[in-house]
Amino acid sequence: MPPLLRATPPGATRASRALQGRHRRAGAAAVAGIGRPAAYRFISSTSRPNNNDASTNNTINAGNTTALPPHSQGRTNTVIPNPLVSPNPLVATTTTATSTPALTSQHRWSSTLAATDKPKMYTTSFAFFEALWDAGVEHVFVNLGSDHPSIIEAMVKGAREKKGQFPCIITCPNEMVAMSMADGYARLTNKPQAVIVHVDVGTQGLGAAVHNASAGRAPVLVFAGISPITQEGELRGSRTEFIHWIQDVPDQKQIVAQYCRYSAELKTGVNVKQMVNRALQFARSAPAGPVYLCGSREVMEMDIEPYQIKQDQWEPVELGGLPSGAVRKIADALAGAKEPLLVTGYAGRNQAMPAALVELANTVKGLRVMDTGGSDMCFPADHPAWLGLRYGVEDAVRTADVIVVLDCDVPWIQTQCKPKEDARIFHIDADPLKQVMPLFYIQAQHRYRADALTSVEQVMGLLKSDEGFRAQLTGEERENKWTALQSSYNKRLESIAVRSQPLENGEFGTSHLSAKLKDMCPKDTIWAVEAVTNTLFVHDSIQPTQPGQWINCGGGGLGWSGGGALGIKLASDHEAQLKGEKKGKFVVQIVGDGTFLFSVPGSVYWISKRYNIPVLTIVLNNKGWNAPRKSLLLVHPDGLGSKATNEEINISFDPVLPDYAGIAKAAAGGDLFTARVDKAADLDKVLKEAIEAVQGGQTAVVDCKVVSGC
Repeated sequence: MPPLLRATPPGATRASRALQGRHRRAGAAAVAGIGRPAAYRFISSTSRPNNNDASTNNTINAGNTTALPPHSQGRTNTVIPNPLVSPNPLVATTTTATSTPALTSQHRWSSTLAATDKPKMYTTSFAFFEALWDAGVEHVFVNLGSDHPSIIEAMVKGAREKKGQFPCIITCPNEMVAMSMADGYARLTNKPQAVIVHVDVGTQGLGAAVHNASAGRAPVLVFAGISPITQEGELRGSRTEFIHWIQDVPDQKQIVAQYCRYSAELKTGVNVKQMVNRALQFARSAPAGPVYLCGSREVMEMDIEPYQIKQDQWEPVELGGLPSGAVRKIADALAGAKEPLLVTGYAGRNQAMPAALVELANTVKGLRVMDTGGSDMCFPADHPAWLGLRYGVEDAVRTADVIVVLDCDVPWIQTQCKPKEDARIFHIDADPLKQVMPLFYIQAQHRYRADALTSVEQVMGLLKSDEGFRAQLTGEERENKWTALQSSYNKRLESIAVRSQPLENGEFGTSHLSAKLKDMCPKDTIWAVEAVTNTLFVHDSIQPTQPGQWINCGGGGLGWSGGGALGIKLASDHEAQLKGEKKGKFVVQIVGDGTFLFSVPGSVYWISKRYNIPVLTIVLNNKGWNAPRKSLLLVHPDGLGSKATNEEINISFDPVLPDYAGIAKAAAGGDLFTARVDKAADLDKVLKEAIEAVQGGQTAVVDCKVVSGC
């Protein structure tokens, strides 16, 4: 990123540097900026009568004046407009003279003026941070550049003057990691987070992380500066560097707008807190997601009057429940179903949801619950109704006669698995139309935009209070369904246990590794998972049971889990401290080898060391990317590629395998536990040492050579 430079014209005197200007005809109107408050104007020392000429009286907008800044003190008969209370953007320039002809000028901030001027330092940028703090944003993940001088000033001021009442700043050497950290933090806590990046290039650097936050419904506010909107020193923050022309684009917001719930440019500083809270209102309202604000250096540099807003007027929009008729329809269908199925994807973001679904499954005996995508822990693995994590392919979809789709993007993949023609399907979602997806539809007869938890509670309330439904849900037939459900559940666990055994040659697959991690890590471990083709194996063996315990990448932008795991750990530690506890929960990142490289490990492990955020990273090393092969075989099962080697189809990392743990250790300056393991017999020892290292405050990366397909 370009350095922060302040140019000084060669040979300029102190007076001429401090006060620059250009002659303008008397009485001409000077434009301060359309849609933006007027800026300070300064009388140039080279275009004004001698101060000793008492007969001259120069006045600029005398009806609305304020004292001169310090560098202009002692120059008589001169006043400047107050940019904060000027009623309009056009500041008239008038001149009154008794003897000497009046000279006027359009006066500018010079690139060196800030060195001598002493602004009030309650700027748009400082108010921006105040707004974040008041809205509950306690961490800001930043990657700074030439558009952030006022942001940096505000950070220093906040750290010195508002300690404990100002967001904690986390420096991130890469935007993807910054956004992923904010995403992970927000996903665990449901509290909005903020990211600051550098103009258009930093916005582009967010890349796949914005997609992940959008698909994963993570409430994250992104702010980026835009290239200065003036170039001759008209306003503080005017262009001072070569790069300011290169990074000027027609509409910077459009780089990420289609992934954001809201995007806007700050046009003035006087309503910055309202704009921040409006953005956060979008970010937090269902369907939650990222929002984007940008502002020029001039706007962010504005001195404004300190002010507060009423925070309770900016709460997110709340979803209601189901219409009463819908509640009865769904309750009736579930009570009378022979093979009821509930399919969910991200309902577990509300950590009260797993318990509500357990109660529903206990009431409607025979109901099965399937998770698609594994975005959050939606249903505990220790319940007989658990079908595990399946990416839209499961026999239960084909046989169910009643299906409730609850907060889910992809309940099934119709080319591989679809419901029966006569199945009764109800779709309850914060966004049942999936408005950001050009192509989406399922064969639901009924669709409702409603809060998932409220809807489940409504249905449960009716099932328990209605005598007819209670009669349907009890008796011998229902007990038989419960017995059959328990039997199928036990068989599922047995098949997982068989698959989780090491191979006869001493090697092991992801299932065995994950089972070992489950046994050896603390019971309340949080799993940040980005295992791609191995995700189902990981989920089956980890078998998460606690709300918030399993967090998978919300979208398809590989590389989330590096920053995501750091954000989750940072959030867990911070929340624990708020409760008076010493530290948060143990966090494990499970990531494929190809995805590990996408995660920008050089940035991830520098941050981990710099801010003391210890996590355990498990790299599933299967020598390359296997997802493209799977995609190939689904379309061309008998094609040329089906018989080709991984090298031939360009997905192999052989013969030069990266030293994944070594990359991480170098980024951490050498202070990082590393290990490689390729034999099942060595797993216990290596994992034990790695876990102890993390519990002692040191991040660990274990490179595990796994056999594909198990």
